[in-house]
Amino acid sequence: MNPLPHLALLLATAWMLTGCQPTTWNNPHSVVERGESVLYSSFSERPKHLDPARSFSADESNFIDQIYEPPLQYHYLKRPYELQPATLTAMPKLSYLDEQGKRLPDSAVSPAYSLYEFEIKPGILYQPHPAFAKNDDGSFFYDFKTPQQSARYKVLNDFKHSATKELVSDDYLYQIKRLADPKRLAPLRGLLSQYIVGMSELTQAVATKRTSMGANDWLDLRPFKMAGLKKIDDHHFSIRLKGKYPQFKYWLAFHFFAPVSWQVDRFYHLPGLPERNISLDWYPVGTGAYMMAENNPNAQIVLQRNPNFREEYYPSEGAPGDAALGLLKDAGKRLPFIDKYVFRLEKEAIPIWSKFLQGYYDRSGISSDNFDRAVSVQSEGVSLSDEMRQKNIVLQKVVSPSTYYMGFNMLDPVVGGYDDKARKLRQAITIAYDTEEYVKIFMNGRGETAMSPIPPGIFGYQQGEAGRLASVFDWHDGQPRRKSLEHARALLAQAGYPGGRDAKTGEPLIINLDTTASSSSKARLSWIKKQFKKIGLQLNVRATDYNRFKGKMETANVQVYFWGWLADYPDPENFLFLLYGPNAQVDSKSGVNSANYKNAEYDALFEKMRLQDDTPERAATIAKMLKIIQRDSPWGSAYHTYDFVLGHNWVANDKIHGISKVTLKYRNIDVEQRRAAQAKWNQPNVWPLLIVLLVLLSLIIPGVRSYRRSQKRTIGA
Repeated sequence: MNPLPHLALLLATAWMLTGCQPTTWNNPHSVVERGESVLYSSFSERPKHLDPARSFSADESNFIDQIYEPPLQYHYLKRPYELQPATLTAMPKLSYLDEQGKRLPDSAVSPAYSLYEFEIKPGILYQPHPAFAKNDDGSFFYDFKTPQQSARYKVLNDFKHSATKELVSDDYLYQIKRLADPKRLAPLRGLLSQYIVGMSELTQAVATKRTSMGANDWLDLRPFKMAGLKKIDDHHFSIRLKGKYPQFKYWLAFHFFAPVSWQVDRFYHLPGLPERNISLDWYPVGTGAYMMAENNPNAQIVLQRNPNFREEYYPSEGAPGDAALGLLKDAGKRLPFIDKYVFRLEKEAIPIWSKFLQGYYDRSGISSDNFDRAVSVQSEGVSLSDEMRQKNIVLQKVVSPSTYYMGFNMLDPVVGGYDDKARKLRQAITIAYDTEEYVKIFMNGRGETAMSPIPPGIFGYQQGEAGRLASVFDWHDGQPRRKSLEHARALLAQAGYPGGRDAKTGEPLIINLDTTASSSSKARLSWIKKQFKKIGLQLNVRATDYNRFKGKMETANVQVYFWGWLADYPDPENFLFLLYGPNAQVDSKSGVNSANYKNAEYDALFEKMRLQDDTPERAATIAKMLKIIQRDSPWGSAYHTYDFVLGHNWVANDKIHGISKVTLKYRNIDVEQRRAAQAKWNQPNVWPLLIVLLVLLSLIIPGVRSYRRSQKRTIGA
């Protein structure tokens, strides 16, 4: 055995370790991606629905809202939130009509119809896709007649031929018909059927037709008529609504109204494809800035720049302070900036946080476990920790348009009802339940106590003493102060439960908290029980799995519970409808009024408010509504959350929106700055290896010398 080759190998290894180190040894990303304009993020669960007619999840929207384009979108930077055209030449033209279809003045209060007219920008193209591929004679290139003919196509990338087509009116109208199709189970179908003329009738017609079809057969919706839809030409169409519905404009910025062409619908129903998940639920097709290049929910999801994306430019104006934050440096530049977004599957928070600190993920939320390491909370506010500042990490803090609350089932014989005793019981519980302490302990201070269902940033939100929840808070030194426990105990006694016992029977009052097992941490439940105990009440926790909990909510078989709402659109109607009588959950499984609260005066004001523009008159209507629910107290303690997001300073144009998920096309990234930081933060510690090599060399060299001496003796002999 000749040891010289082994010695040379060891010396070469030592030289590589000391003088020719790679920039990073632990980079989890593909070598091919290095040097590209790529932003890395993560996801924890497979997106269930990527069909824009079915998806109603924020996690799913993170993907499909980059791919699909409804007629409208939100301005990326401006606050308050502002709608603007996306695929349209201008905002939709709104007209009011009487029963005969004649136009009414814009000031009409109770029109028979509202007419929205749309003009699509010409020349907008879909992403390349096999659904649009055709032969020279105009027939579809992919036109399987049996499952056997399509058997060799296992995933979408197996289709090698693709093409595109122009976005036209038919595509938007076809998608609206898909919303009416009962097979799609569109979350908005019930709501939209109340307004879009002819939608309910189309649902019935489609349901009748589907009774004679197979589960995966394609139903071409083009021949079906819908009275409220009208195609004028390829770039002009209209939608007619019953009455007046000002909030409809917000739905036009949702992916529910994104175009789906009949060609795509047909392609995904070719024999054999749905059974292999080659469907719109797995492979979206749109005109947006990005397209789905890979959907492997067990590993990664990749969005890649759509080569056919229309001309769009970064905004040249924003909210006050945006310029100072560098958010206008790319003003007027063409979108998008980043070539590819790679989302890795990460089921645990710790790996995400570690990879973020190493520079391998570009943005990160802050879990409770990492909160103290990421930020410090002082009297003057929240700031980054020294460790984060040393890495030039940027912190974003915004109030989320959301409200989380303790709800009382108004149909419950104990905590429900509308008499004074029932109100005082609910108010006593609300005073005792210290929301400020809860936010501090369990949310690291990432929230503020809510005085009403309406969060900051939404029209109708009241600040100062005028907005104080008077049944729970006094006003001292310019700040709301929670009423005393003595006051709460007095209310409890007036409700018929002095010291927490029934005044008639002497039995202790036991309040039942209905919750899901997954949200019932021991520390949290222990704290909640203490809140009730402060005024002598016993709390019994009834924890079940989510499906059983949902069933109990739907049948009003709950007493006290915790619930929340994140804004669908920036209008007070989207929060105040949570207490609108006709939306009571017990009356409809999809009802959002989980408290089953019904007050005729509140409902009448709600119906007035929802039709008003954002004027002082509307603000006055809202103020009256808030006074009513403050008195009745169908909700207990509530809070609005803060969003905290960390980002590396090489990510530009990063601004939390709060409503829209269409944000990826605006972001930019400095790849070289990221590479330098990764190399700095992930330098391998090679000294232990060098020591091992030196030890090995010290053992090998004597052997080499002995070997050479023996060779010389052999030659001499």
